[in-house]
Amino acid sequence: MSQTKTLETIVARAKRKWFVYPNSEIYGGLANAWDYGPYGSLLKKNISDLWIKYFVTNRDDMVLMDTAIIANPQTWVASGHAGAFGDALIDDKSTRQRFRADKLIEEWIIKKNIDTDYLSKYGVDNLIPESRGNEKMTEVIKAEIPNNPDTKKPAEWTDARQFNLMLQTQLGVIEDASAKAYLRPETCQSLFTNFKNLVDTTRVRLPVGMAQVGKAFRNEITPGQFLYRTREFEQMEIEYFVPNDLEESKKYFEMWKELSMKFWQDQIQLNAENLRFREHEKDELSFYSAGTFDVEYNYPRWWGELQGIANRTDYDLKQHQQTSGKDMQYTDPKSWARYIPYVIEPSFGLSRTVMAVMMDCYYEDITTKEDGTTDTRVVIKFPFALAPIKYAVLPLIEKNEDMVDLAKKLTQTLKTSGFPTECDMSWNIGKRYRRQDEIGTPFCICIDHQSIEDGTVTIRDRDTMEQVRIHWEDVKNYSK
Repeated sequence: MSQTKTLETIVARAKRKWFVYPNSEIYGGLANAWDYGPYGSLLKKNISDLWIKYFVTNRDDMVLMDTAIIANPQTWVASGHAGAFGDALIDDKSTRQRFRADKLIEEWIIKKNIDTDYLSKYGVDNLIPESRGNEKMTEVIKAEIPNNPDTKKPAEWTDARQFNLMLQTQLGVIEDASAKAYLRPETCQSLFTNFKNLVDTTRVRLPVGMAQVGKAFRNEITPGQFLYRTREFEQMEIEYFVPNDLEESKKYFEMWKELSMKFWQDQIQLNAENLRFREHEKDELSFYSAGTFDVEYNYPRWWGELQGIANRTDYDLKQHQQTSGKDMQYTDPKSWARYIPYVIEPSFGLSRTVMAVMMDCYYEDITTKEDGTTDTRVVIKFPFALAPIKYAVLPLIEKNEDMVDLAKKLTQTLKTSGFPTECDMSWNIGKRYRRQDEIGTPFCICIDHQSIEDGTVTIRDRDTMEQVRIHWEDVKNYSK
């Protein structure tokens, strides 16, 4: 078995097999904007549904929310996004090209294999982008990166400066400052602002979590790497409110670390070798954070964040209380103590998860024929719960009306039983098997002459290619 899991291979197959399309492609597209096709949409929904079931509906300490994309602009004042949420940019005046300063430095570090001792002469003690100020990054770039990385010619660098990543919009018909609003850059803030509503209108007791799945928007200057970094993306996010005690909050933090890794390994079924925790260094942490870990996935060319788990302490609710003037305290029903809770935040990237799943499940089976040539079977080994199509029904002969009628009857039976199913009739049976393997369908059902005689069908397993014969009415129970 050979596993050719290059980014280019996965992207090409995703586009060719109805998973993901370039947005507005007929007009030349939009840089790194993607539309989910028939199979990609189902895959994303299956991941989201599994996440909701695992973290919300199967638990007594969680509620599900769905908040608006556009919020009162004061929300972003309180969160700090309005003042300081962005990337450091630097321009090459000779070409009018714009680059992220931290990415230029990171690529230079990787190319030259630079260590911290070399950087110390610039007053930079580590390689963490968040710890570098704009002045230091400007100094390093002008001294060490004289050429434009695209043109390979000498660059005329400006100073690095901050660029806000929030996407701005206008509300109403008059375009003035009072009408300015933003598409949310993250989903969590509306959960914080709704904490008072949750406490006032329900009988919840701490610890309690608020979860939601939704879109967020960031005006990324250098989006790229397929679905990994886009301007429009989806998050699956939890804000878990716990008593205002640092040591107790650490216990819940460890609980969510454990739950998160179990989700990735047991529910999504990602290869454990492709997953790891990465603890944020002190210089990398937000000033209010009592600890942050990332769950990273081993993408074809890099380890990248799938999920962040942060102990945000009581910072966010305090900020919203101060900015809004509204009391955000929780009253303990037993002790009657009043306090602003601590918050543990497990934040999952849904778009990135789709990408990780497609890469993790991609395989190439290579077999050698009798004449010495090789044959390659591409198969996407989605777990049954994630597979966009669960069954494919294949009448052996398309022109045989009895076979086609039974195929359509079985297809409808499986669909009404809750299993997305395709009835695939074109091309020979071998090509249809291959086609279903390429979209990750776990089971293919062949209807042949014997099926017409006794009602039995042949069901083929995608991964083992083993075949068993059962009655067509029993197929809906086969996966169980």
